[in-house]
Amino acid sequence: MELGRLGVWYSTDKLDGPGLMALARRVEGLGYGTLWYPESRGYESFSLAAHLLASTTRLRVGSSIANIYARDAFTARRGLATLNALHCGRFILGLGVSHIPMVEGVRGHRYDKPVPAMRTYLDGIQADTQEDWPVLLAALGPKMLELAAKRSHGAVPYNVTPEHTAQAAAILGPGKVLAVEQKVCVETDKSKARALGRAELARYMTLPNYVNNWLRLGFTEEELKDGGNDRFIDAMVLSGDAATVKAGLQRHFAAGATHLAIQPVHAQGDVAARDAMLAALADL
Repeated sequence: MELGRLGVWYSTDKLDGPGLMALARRVEGLGYGTLWYPESRGYESFSLAAHLLASTTRLRVGSSIANIYARDAFTARRGLATLNALHCGRFILGLGVSHIPMVEGVRGHRYDKPVPAMRTYLDGIQADTQEDWPVLLAALGPKMLELAAKRSHGAVPYNVTPEHTAQAAAILGPGKVLAVEQKVCVETDKSKARALGRAELARYMTLPNYVNNWLRLGFTEEELKDGGNDRFIDAMVLSGDAATVKAGLQRHFAAGATHLAIQPVHAQGDVAARDAMLAALADL
């Protein structure tokens, strides 16, 4: 699974069709290896992947993540096979268990225990075939990371620190993909960067999967109150000039990341700022 050294993670629900095409072509043109996107309340994951793949010629496209409660395992397997057959093997299926509000509140399903639910889903994808499917798991805790090591090509952690990257690399072991997402804001005004960071992180602060992982990483409940204190925000959103941000990104590689997906954090609709950040960091 060749992802390239650097990729881009972006909240694609913010964009319309032409905007998505422009983003994908911009990412490809700057030399990034992979474009990652989520599945939340907007675009359906596999349909969106088809649009992004059709908009580019070399760029790999990865779901980060496709929600296992959004489609059964057989459908995911056929979607994975179809996209790769039609687009020269450029699609990577990142799978995740999502979060209780998204699964029970939005989709109306029952949220099962994460690791057994993912194991059963992988059984369905991998059943009756020797195909080496390009699958990664959204893994934060040690048990899901262990499952990723045994049953997939690796992991796509989100909202993590270099300390988590080191732990994940140790659990995954050699030969596995560790594609880490990291938010960035190329902005030297620290107060402005932190305000943008808090706005971006707000939707994650009430989700137990992330909160529990932050507590495991050593942040305290006090530090996570009221949108997060400065130490927490600075860890989640690397900010400063381009050289400072690059130095922070390098810490993930030093900790064992095999691929880094940078997520530009900017004011709503400020595509120019997004593209400027991507250009400034493309030569890491």
